[in-house]
Amino acid sequence: MGQKLSLFDSYNYHVAMLGLDNAGKSTIIYRLKMDHFVQQAPTVGFNCEKFRPSSGPAKGQTFVVWDVGGQEKLRPLWRTYVRQADAVIFVVDSTDRERFEEAHVELANLLRLPDFPSTVPVILLANKQDLPEARSDAEVRQSVAQGIGKRPTHILPCCAVTGDGLDELFPEMHQLILQARKSAKKR
Repeated sequence: MGQKLSLFDSYNYHVAMLGLDNAGKSTIIYRLKMDHFVQQAPTVGFNCEKFRPSSGPAKGQTFVVWDVGGQEKLRPLWRTYVRQADAVIFVVDSTDRERFEEAHVELANLLRLPDFPSTVPVILLANKQDLPEARSDAEVRQSVAQGIGKRPTHILPCCAVTGDGLDELFPEMHQLILQARKSAKKR
């Protein structure tokens, strides 16, 4: 029969973590999972991890994060992961200015997908902020996220190696998802 629902039940949020190869997606996943730096090999295919924050506004919620490889040959797979996503995390190597345009093109292509709802929020992670050549989150936003439109978006500067900035990820994502759902109901 029907399931009993409660305001206190957790909800599984499905999240696609995307970005160009070597942006630091898997390093971020394992920094969040193990709370220390783990050297990663390039992802061939995908990784999937569950997170359940124990404090803050996202406490008790479950985030199922799909970390999908960013190599050019794997990017067509991204479409599969965004179809049912509640949020998308797009990771940018903020030290690699030469690839900002490529990241912009891939993000723009993703946002134009007909089966990627315009209400699904995108969080841009400006990774590798610990390095001296890192560009600011504002510069990453201007270079990579220009023309993102009215989609709910937020940018977070972070460092996968030290974990700096990552403590804001789940609370911010939770808020964006709730806001997006609220605005979708008004339509």
